Amino acid sequence: MRKKLLALALWALALLASCGPKEPAVVRLMSHDSFGVSEEVLQAFEEEHGITVQLLPSGDTGAALNQAILSKDDPLADVFFGVDNTFLSRALEAGIFEPYDAPSVEKVPEQFRLDPENRLLPVDYGDVCLNYDKAWFAEHDQAPPSSLEDLTRPEYAGLLVVENPATSSPGLAFLLATIGRFGTDGYLDYWAELRSNRVLVTDGWEEAYWGQFSAASDGDRPIVVSYASSPPAEVYFSEEALTEAPTAAVLADETCFRQIEFVGILAGAEHRDAAEKLVDFMLSRQFQEDIPLQMFVFPVNPDAQLPDVFVRYAEIPSQPATVDPAAIEANRERWIEDWTTTVLR
Repeated sequence: MRKKLLALALWALALLASCGPKEPAVVRLMSHDSFGVSEEVLQAFEEEHGITVQLLPSGDTGAALNQAILSKDDPLADVFFGVDNTFLSRALEAGIFEPYDAPSVEKVPEQFRLDPENRLLPVDYGDVCLNYDKAWFAEHDQAPPSSLEDLTRPEYAGLLVVENPATSSPGLAFLLATIGRFGTDGYLDYWAELRSNRVLVTDGWEEAYWGQFSAASDGDRPIVVSYASSPPAEVYFSEEALTEAPTAAVLADETCFRQIEFVGILAGAEHRDAAEKLVDFMLSRQFQEDIPLQMFVFPVNPDAQLPDVFVRYAEIPSQPATVDPAAIEANRERWIEDWTTTVLR
């Protein structure tokens, strides 16, 4: 009888313990350094689900993905955000993501859903495009470029600054735009013409945009490789009220390259249930509507409303240049090496 009473008491204590307050689950989100979400939006998710999100920024996309691949036997996180279509094949072939058929992914347009197994789910997209300084071209009574071919003409000599594709994400995207436009048998000839026309190459976007672009610095280059969302960003961050963006993007067919960013649950995730909730949240209208003013890209959820500054000043190219993700993975390093030989050596 005493043993039965003792067992009953222990069972009751265990039951009471299980009914007591629980520690919130922790879900780890690994990403590139440019990931952003407003504090109130993230807090609303955490409070609704009793989940704490631990952010793990891990460098640029390539560096972060390499870390995830190297640690696949002991994952550093539960969820990874930031793989884009230039690294999609590498990420999938590494086998580090588990499928998740998130309910809301069905409403995302097919053009963004590049993995039929839903190991990587689309979250946002943005277009890398030429941007130009409106005032400079008005002052010089010159038409801005309207195509990639224009940049090889004498009147555009010494006007363009681009980023190195070996060290810059927009630099790589623009290289891919030229491959999509001119093909693998023509893009190096195009770049040779740009070199002859005195193109300037910088290591990264900040150096190009804030250091050389005439609309944003004391630089003398009125054309820069940036984003289609840069004009609304110029308006949004301006210290004075603007009724017109001081810059514009070149949006003609096959002049831009579209980057699509994905989220995925890492294989062996410690907190699978919480990871699924986080992915659902990142596809939700609440998070999607937070994206434009946090990361200055566009949401993939068609129900998400754009902020007014995007509605008024952002334009989306109707036909960006395209390169198959598998071809990018198979040829990326060789394309960059050939570009380096043609442009920098």
